[in-house]
Amino acid sequence: MARVKRGVTSHAKHNKVLSRAKGYYGRRKNTIRVAKQAVEKAAQYAYRDRKVRKRDFRSLWIQRINAIVREHGMRYSTFIHGLNKAGIEIDRKVLADLAVNEPQVFNDLLSKIQSELK
Repeated sequence: MARVKRGVTSHAKHNKVLSRAKGYYGRRKNTIRVAKQAVEKAAQYAYRDRKVRKRDFRSLWIQRINAIVREHGMRYSTFIHGLNKAGIEIDRKVLADLAVNEPQVFNDLLSKIQSELK
């Protein structure tokens, strides 16, 4: 039986890892052992931070909504309670966008909520 030499496949594997390690400092970009560790760790961070990004954006939207609502003398929790009581189903992303880009529409929404709470 013929002998199978694995030089081509291992070289391809190494190139795949090293291409992902482009831009890293020192031996992390050109030594396969160190580059492999660095690429694996980067993938772990990327996986984790895809979830963290969602949390960060949600907290940003809440902060923006809170800032606008406080200008009108209401608290964020009261505002959200009023939304639920009025039966308005708008997510925080859209609310924050309305607050920043369409203040008149947001003010109409706020007055509707205030009348619902009274």
